[in-house]
Amino acid sequence: MVFHKKIVSLSVTKRDYAMNEFKYNIGYALSGGFIKGFAHLGIMQALHEHGIRPEILSGVSAGALAAVFYADGKEPYHIVELFEHHSFKELTTFSMCIRDRLKLDSFIDFLNSNLESKTIEELKIPTIITATDLDHGRIVSFKKGKIAERLAASCCMPILFAPIRINNTYYVDGGILMNLPVSPIRKECEKVIALNVDPLVADEYSKNVVSIALRAYHFIFQANTLPQKGIADLLIESYGLEEYSNRELERAEEIFEKGYNTATTLLDRLLIASHNGDMISGLNIPN
Repeated sequence: MVFHKKIVSLSVTKRDYAMNEFKYNIGYALSGGFIKGFAHLGIMQALHEHGIRPEILSGVSAGALAAVFYADGKEPYHIVELFEHHSFKELTTFSMCIRDRLKLDSFIDFLNSNLESKTIEELKIPTIITATDLDHGRIVSFKKGKIAERLAASCCMPILFAPIRINNTYYVDGGILMNLPVSPIRKECEKVIALNVDPLVADEYSKNVVSIALRAYHFIFQANTLPQKGIADLLIESYGLEEYSNRELERAEEIFEKGYNTATTLLDRLLIASHNGDMISGLNIPN
């Protein structure tokens, strides 16, 4: 892969916030999306090439996975290479003793083996992992603790995977209650860029039980995503990812490229608009 660097400067215009009110300048909020999460890495690569880097990350499910590996100091395209050499089967374990559901023990082992940081506090960039507290029905934003278990909890889609137990509480996919976690970092960031790789599209779907359940989850995710979109300063959404099966890790680079192309096109368009002094989505992007 060959990458070229451009420079984009972002400044907030739609909020009357003083610079010294914020702990961080730029934060990224990364949505869930299962296999589509590799598009996050392509988007982050494009942002990086345009001179934009986050000072804090907020992620849920696949977005949390991308955020954690990035915050651990790995380049986006290197993260793709790490995953595309593995299969879905290698990262999950089927268990008859938990009502025929998949366990994420192998995934946790993979994380522990491939992450330099073992706790959230050790990450090079502050990171928040969002999960759903299944016992109490609430959103939880993990800011400290062991990464592997909390990341597995954030990625744990109900029905398909067995819930993850942390300190006597069971957790599942954070996307159930917040699939685009802008809120956890909104008050701390002058600018929040929301990366959504799971927009709802009117595509064809199988009529089997699993496909119907996944589509129903998708509706839930979309409903809780709308208010989060409204409080971001810039929204980047990647489309055309519906063709990829959640088991096709070998196609990770293709998904990366789609995210990269989407973000590059948008950012280049904003650069052109900034030459004309245009205001885009409340952001003024000067030369």
